[in-house]
Amino acid sequence: MTVDPSLAFGVPSQACVIQPTGLEPVLGGALRQRAVWVDEAVCIGCRYCAHVACNTFVLEPDLGRSRAIRQDGDSTERIQEAIETCPVDCIHWVSYDELPELERRLREQQLQPLGLPSPACFKRTLPRA
Repeated sequence: MTVDPSLAFGVPSQACVIQPTGLEPVLGGALRQRAVWVDEAVCIGCRYCAHVACNTFVLEPDLGRSRAIRQDGDSTERIQEAIETCPVDCIHWVSYDELPELERRLREQQLQPLGLPSPACFKRTLPRA
């Protein structure tokens, strides 16, 4: 039995639209009282938090450090578990008002990628004759 793929385009567009409920955080709905923040200058890139709360934390690809990408990705209990697994205590609960200042400070820091040698190690030396 073959199905005509053009049938997918025959559905009225209103049937596919998700109606907002007003409870979404963007629309002023409920969001937890505090935000989660990773101090990337302290992070050692162990990935424990990303394994425990994979919808909230991700390993930043260029620097190899953890970063909170969503505030509503996981339950508060799961995020707290991820915080407790951190061996260097670099994950913190902060108020939402503090986030812009923390992000500004993070952009000003000169962080080196984890797991890579310093740029001085890339200097090529030729063997002596």
